[in-house]
Amino acid sequence: MAGDPQAAQAWRETYERVRSLVEETDRDDPGALDRPVPATPDWSARDLLAHMIGVDRDTLADDVDDELGEAWTQKHVDERSGRSAADLLAEWRDLADDLERFVATQDPAPLGDAVIHEQDLRGALGVPGGRESAGLAAIRDQMAEGLGERLAGRGPVRLQASDTDWVWQSGDGEPAVVLQASAYDLARALTTRRTAEQLRGYTVDGDVDPFLDDFAGLGPLPTEALPE
Repeated sequence: MAGDPQAAQAWRETYERVRSLVEETDRDDPGALDRPVPATPDWSARDLLAHMIGVDRDTLADDVDDELGEAWTQKHVDERSGRSAADLLAEWRDLADDLERFVATQDPAPLGDAVIHEQDLRGALGVPGGRESAGLAAIRDQMAEGLGERLAGRGPVRLQASDTDWVWQSGDGEPAVVLQASAYDLARALTTRRTAEQLRGYTVDGDVDPFLDDFAGLGPLPTEALPE
């Protein structure tokens, strides 16, 4: 797969936002980093940061699990257990230039993990941000295409942002179901961060229930609404 300079810039911007968020939290309320992350409830905010760093290190080492399995992701946390936020950020800083170059020249895939987990981390810390970033828009579009592939041969699904001009549809013709929400909420829905009840609430035409499993592209839908 070819790299993508725009994705690399978006990755750098995401990295800088998360780094600043963690530095400020560690300075002002370090205990907050031990809060559980609602989107990944087995992990604290510190654990999620460790995973993000571990993904980047393994990416550069060409040691990524194709299945993104639980043992691989938990390894990132276990290997960094007990380390301070400052130490974790120092490790990440040492990787950042090489990772940005990798995204620009080889593969934009690391952007997705960074963008999705930025919002997961913000949900745990109660600090919104990055909702209108280029990275989030890029991952929204990418995940929409993935949804389209899962829906191939079925009635088209249309997604309409209520706050921007973003509209996406999985196929030609009259849609079987139409969902309308903010561009941010649709992005989070496409990354399996919205409940079935929320998806029903976004539905303005048709019945979304036959398509709920298609929105579970990154695992089961959450059973309770997430705070971000």
